[in-house]
Amino acid sequence: MARLERPTSENSNPAYRFLEWKSNEKCFSYYDKEKKENVNVELPIKGLFLEHYHTVKGWHDKSESGIYSNEVYSIANEEISVKAFKGGEIASGIYKDIKERIKNSGGRYTRSIYLMDEDGHIFNLQLKGAAVGGIKKEKSIDKEDVPGYSDFYRENSHLLDNQWVEITEAKGGKSGSVKYSIPLFEVGEVIDRATDELANKAAKTLQEYIDGYRAKNIEVKEPVMAGDDEGGLIDELDL
Repeated sequence: MARLERPTSENSNPAYRFLEWKSNEKCFSYYDKEKKENVNVELPIKGLFLEHYHTVKGWHDKSESGIYSNEVYSIANEEISVKAFKGGEIASGIYKDIKERIKNSGGRYTRSIYLMDEDGHIFNLQLKGAAVGGIKKEKSIDKEDVPGYSDFYRENSHLLDNQWVEITEAKGGKSGSVKYSIPLFEVGEVIDRATDELANKAAKTLQEYIDGYRAKNIEVKEPVMAGDDEGGLIDELDL
């Protein structure tokens, strides 16, 4: 379930913060534009699901700049345009048809998730690799399957309009000699009426942005954090 129409902005993305998972630190991090540095956000994190999309992020060595793309709801049917900030267009088309070009250029499939915090503000989680697809028990530190975001959403989507999403801990995995971690998503408490009213306002704001984004083909250029704790060794989700 979701509060937004599917599929459907104002020019400015309404999310006040874009959080990426930092595997080594077992926390999220965002880029502070004023300080020009990455700031860690420790667990727990709590938010109300609004909607999620597919995008591409990464680092383009040739131009020494970040990689970005538009956000799409249906990655199997909507064209995605992948570019480097300084290097121009890398590839454009249906993701499965251009996936190899994207990967060879340093781009990685990313799940872009919009949530609302307890004060009614919109924030965004950007997940890659195992954080999306989960960890199989043969690679899990705990020797049991660890669900990724996709597993969590598939099993709990019918609850997410009215219950909080919580991330209170990280779970570990190992690929060869490389250890890594992913956030563990859980369903939290049922929201109250006041929170529901805030969520309807937040959903309307995000809906207006998405509708305008699609209608005008606006390119949103959010800062991309340099460096990847997983070092590209963890297989990305194969869509």
